[in-house]
Amino acid sequence: MLNTSNSDIRANLSQGNTSRGLGLAQRQGKLWSNLKEVCDLLRIPTALSGIGDDYQFQHMQFKSGQRVHTIGQPFDMLYIVYSGFLKTVIIDESGNEQVVGFPMKGDLFGMDGIHGKQYSTETVALSNCEIILVPFKSFLAVGRTNAELEAAIYGVLSRELVREQLLIGTLGSLSAEARVARFLVSLSDRFADMGYSGKQFNLRMTRQEIGNYLGLTLETVSRTLSAFNDVGLISVDQRAIVLHDIPALKTLRRLPPSQVRAKQQAAKAARAEAAKREEEPVIVG
Repeated sequence: MLNTSNSDIRANLSQGNTSRGLGLAQRQGKLWSNLKEVCDLLRIPTALSGIGDDYQFQHMQFKSGQRVHTIGQPFDMLYIVYSGFLKTVIIDESGNEQVVGFPMKGDLFGMDGIHGKQYSTETVALSNCEIILVPFKSFLAVGRTNAELEAAIYGVLSRELVREQLLIGTLGSLSAEARVARFLVSLSDRFADMGYSGKQFNLRMTRQEIGNYLGLTLETVSRTLSAFNDVGLISVDQRAIVLHDIPALKTLRRLPPSQVRAKQQAAKAARAEAAKREEEPVIVG
């Protein structure tokens, strides 16, 4: 962790002190990103004119389970995931938690605080994370310096909104199996965007968190992943996932009933056993 407290850093950064001379912590590893590096992370074209080193953005590290921001906290900061995985949740008056997102590398979060000047969600680290802090005042200042860059930044905000809208559409119109399939495809796309394998990855969230996000029970998520494994769409081992047929997952509507799948598996096993017997050498006494 940084030697300077989270609250001290936030207080200084919220005043727009983003220069190299801020001196909040010793340089140990990656503690700062310039504007060009932030644009690269957000997948904003760096060919835009006027991108330089005038702005420097502080990094902070969070351990698994730590909160980056909480519900009701005054809004002054946007956040970009530099590394690690998190979850964003809404908590109702009864204390029930609803997962509304899983930020990962290159994602921007905290936008829910812009309208009401306080955060309506909280974001929790699911693994050890490194987060780039973007004071909202600096965010606005950057936009004022370059109209083309400002449009690109708002494009990033729109991208996050579209992702939320797609989730709402998924929950409202698809079967449980299709929801899980689309979730896996979405993760695949996001890992690929980060330059990692889109076919083999580890789930950083629990089955219960996936179910909460998709409006399903823990049992339904576990049963569906097992069914996908049985029919060969994926291989699953605890949190390790391998996607064998991404096109099929993209278009999947519903799996056959379990009894039909059992018969298909039995028939497949019988054919494999018959083929094996045919290949065995015949021993003549």
